[in-house]
Amino acid sequence: MILGVVNEKALQELGWPRLCGELAGRARTPMGRERCLALLPGDDPAEAQLRLARVEEARVLRRHERELPLADAVDVRPALGRAAREGTLEPLELLQVARLIRASESARRFCGSQADRAPLHYELSLTLSELSPLAQELERAFDPSGKLLDIASPLLAELRERARGLHRAIKQRIEEMLKDEKIVAMLRDTYVSVRGDRYVLPVRAEHKAHLPGIVHNASNSGQTLFVEPQELLELGNLLTIAEAGALEEEQRILAELSGAVGRRAPLLEHDVVTIALLDEAAAGGKLADDLDAGAPELGGERFDLRRARHPLLVLQREAARGAEGPASKDVAPASAGEGTALRAGATRPAAGQGSAAGAPQVPSKIVANDIALPAPASALIVSGPNAGGKTVTITAVGLCALMARAGLPLPALSGSRMPLYRTVYTAIGDEGDLSRDLSTFTAHLSALRWILEAAGPGTLVLIDEIAADTDPREGAAIAVAALEKLVAAGAHVLITTHLEELKALALADPRFAPASVGFDLARLAPTYELRLGEVGASSAIEIARRVGLPEDVCARAREILGKGASVVSQAVALLEQERAESAQARAEVERLRSELENEKGRVERERERLRELEKETRAGARSELIADLAQKRAEVAQLIAQLQAAPAMAAAVEAQKAVERAAAEEEREHARAEEPHPAAGGIEQGARVKHLKFGTEGVVLAIDGDQATVQMGPLKSKVALEDLVPIARRAPQAGFRKSAKEKLERAEQARAAPVEVRVPRVDLRGMRVDEALRTLEMELDRCLRGGEQTVHVLHGHGSGALKAAVREHLQRSPYVSRSRPGESHEGGDGVTVVELTG
Repeated sequence: MILGVVNEKALQELGWPRLCGELAGRARTPMGRERCLALLPGDDPAEAQLRLARVEEARVLRRHERELPLADAVDVRPALGRAAREGTLEPLELLQVARLIRASESARRFCGSQADRAPLHYELSLTLSELSPLAQELERAFDPSGKLLDIASPLLAELRERARGLHRAIKQRIEEMLKDEKIVAMLRDTYVSVRGDRYVLPVRAEHKAHLPGIVHNASNSGQTLFVEPQELLELGNLLTIAEAGALEEEQRILAELSGAVGRRAPLLEHDVVTIALLDEAAAGGKLADDLDAGAPELGGERFDLRRARHPLLVLQREAARGAEGPASKDVAPASAGEGTALRAGATRPAAGQGSAAGAPQVPSKIVANDIALPAPASALIVSGPNAGGKTVTITAVGLCALMARAGLPLPALSGSRMPLYRTVYTAIGDEGDLSRDLSTFTAHLSALRWILEAAGPGTLVLIDEIAADTDPREGAAIAVAALEKLVAAGAHVLITTHLEELKALALADPRFAPASVGFDLARLAPTYELRLGEVGASSAIEIARRVGLPEDVCARAREILGKGASVVSQAVALLEQERAESAQARAEVERLRSELENEKGRVERERERLRELEKETRAGARSELIADLAQKRAEVAQLIAQLQAAPAMAAAVEAQKAVERAAAEEEREHARAEEPHPAAGGIEQGARVKHLKFGTEGVVLAIDGDQATVQMGPLKSKVALEDLVPIARRAPQAGFRKSAKEKLERAEQARAAPVEVRVPRVDLRGMRVDEALRTLEMELDRCLRGGEQTVHVLHGHGSGALKAAVREHLQRSPYVSRSRPGESHEGGDGVTVVELTG
């Protein structure tokens, strides 16, 4: 599908040239700025999608702090045209060609490094030519100021060296002449000058005959003649010949380099266009970021802009903030305002921005609005107060339609939808022209006639205050008839109006959808918020009062209006009042909800604080208990170390057992507190339980007094009830029994190397845990008194319960300095090696 051309009138009224100027101001190259200024809404939907994708890639690069290296690129197309026609370029023009080539190389390398983030940039950069040898040749020939270097050619170096030698010879001969007193007496002053590339001396006029030579010039008074002495003539002629030869060689070199450029002119011109495209995309990315724009969905049948803002007003606000600091506290709608002061040719002040003196003010806050054309309507009729943002609404939609065709992100949320309209027609602003005998109304009708003739399917029509500058009843009739014709032609239409007949039409006819801009009855000021599906009162008297019309005039106007107000006006006024009351009620509900949320948060924070305090209290109490137990252990250990007699030893052992019982009880309490899934009720047959000491889970098979028989995996064990806690989750079940062969293989793998030690060994295999711990304690005491330093405790593997209990006990024993699992030559993990305290 090929889209149509948007007429110049619509571009001007919607502010398209200014938007292009903002885009150009963000470009970094001359050709990029030129392209941005000449940008027009595209005629190819695929091209619009491609441009939009490039702009989004540029934004991705900006977010990663990556920027195309285009600063050195210059537009050399005029020079390339002359070179292609065999013209000779100036040195600086040739250097600009070299800069363009270097910029192309940098852009190609950069896009290659960012191919994963910006594949479209990379694809475009592949079309840049590779002319590095030409750039090297140009750069080698000139210095940065554009002067040809001697190395440009051997002949040029030879001629310039010859000329420099002649300069030195002439200066040396002049210095010798200035040492001659006879010659000095003839001179006006002892200096040398150059006239017409010839060295001359300032000779007094009366001594002309005394110093042979050629007079090249004279002073204004004629008293001083500038004479080239006879003896310098030959050297001067040789110098002139050498310099002429050097100049001729320079021209030959420039022509040769220009020819090399001319032969590659098409490639270089393509590079200029490609760099302009890359720069345009980068400028679009900067503009989109400044607008906080989102990538729209292009196409579809209806527009749906979410949280849309007028781009020119956003840019105006940002510019004012940067230039003047803090801005006004005024609030403006999401566009330029009624009358569109941002629009070329506007004659009315911008809505929400006009001061008493008529000077525009830039708002510090812009109200974003949802603007959509709901199905099945084909026209949106926007009503509401003057200076409330009606015109800004329709111009924002129109400008967004142009931006979509140009492939620019829209100042709205991502996911907003904008059809690619075939063209856009506008009738906005005062178009009266006395030179053509056109009043405001006749000019408006002329524009309307042209739109009625041209509009059709796929077109967007924007009309501000349709048929307003005449008798309201007749104007309303014209407006209704024109709207019906436009809708029947298949166009999408947005209009602003104060006519009650059009408001009623929007409510009664499904082909038309109403929308209104808000008015705050409490503040007697516009809110600039667009409300879809509603009609709005014009509130002209309130606006008049707001701008300073005398109060008695406003009161009288309100009295006159009250007598003859139409049914529609009364209904709209009543609706506005009810809407204001509803908004106030909603605000109160939101306030109460906010207070409730705050209170809920406060309660939750207090609950969390108490929970943390409880944890801290428990942790503190446990720390104190552990400290007490540690002190008791230390006392018992000291007592055991001092006592040697058997009776005293028995007392010490009993004391240690008491301490161990207290520690075990504390550990059981802590384990109960840490259990994440405790079960309600006590321990009974069939209950699932957890062993507090070892952490093993199982099922109670039987209860005998204060002990229970528990199935823990493949093993059954009698456990004290105080060491068990009921749990709610299912205990893990034992797996399938292994075959005899598997058991033998596993035992063979787990078998430790033979234990060959010459240290005391305590064999606890086959004992119950409590019996094993008592035996271990007695053996450790015996070995310590016997002067042993190391003891091997043999507990085997089994279910692992005995091994875990023994190693845990050794960690607390006062006899033990440190303990570790046995090495393979010591018996492996079935042995624990204990080092006794000294």
